[in-house]
Amino acid sequence: QVQLVESGGGLVQPGGSLRLSCAGSGFVFRVAAMAWYRQAPGKQRELVGAITSGGITNYADGVKGRFTISRDNVKNTVYLQMNSLKPEDTAVYFCHLTWGSDYWGQGTQVTVSS
Repeated sequence: QVQLVESGGGLVQPGGSLRLSCAGSGFVFRVAAMAWYRQAPGKQRELVGAITSGGITNYADGVKGRFTISRDNVKNTVYLQMNSLKPEDTAVYFCHLTWGSDYWGQGTQVTVSS
């Protein structure tokens, strides 16, 4: 069955960096487009960015120039490198896949605070 497992969240000071990972299994990773979403307390889940099977990326306006999505098709893992973090980036971050149906990871908490 399809599984997505995120890791790498934590507490970081404003201006700091974190790298999130999402390991996928149960599907053909190299042909799958992947995405990152986030959900802050009291807010709707929002798209952070996505990467195609060919490595083309797109980002939400609020993270452009600070966040980078990449993928390793050998490790079946997609990454979200987050730099220059702001308190408003605090959220639970989710990995997402559409493979017939929508699949979500369990989420990983990112807290940006001094």
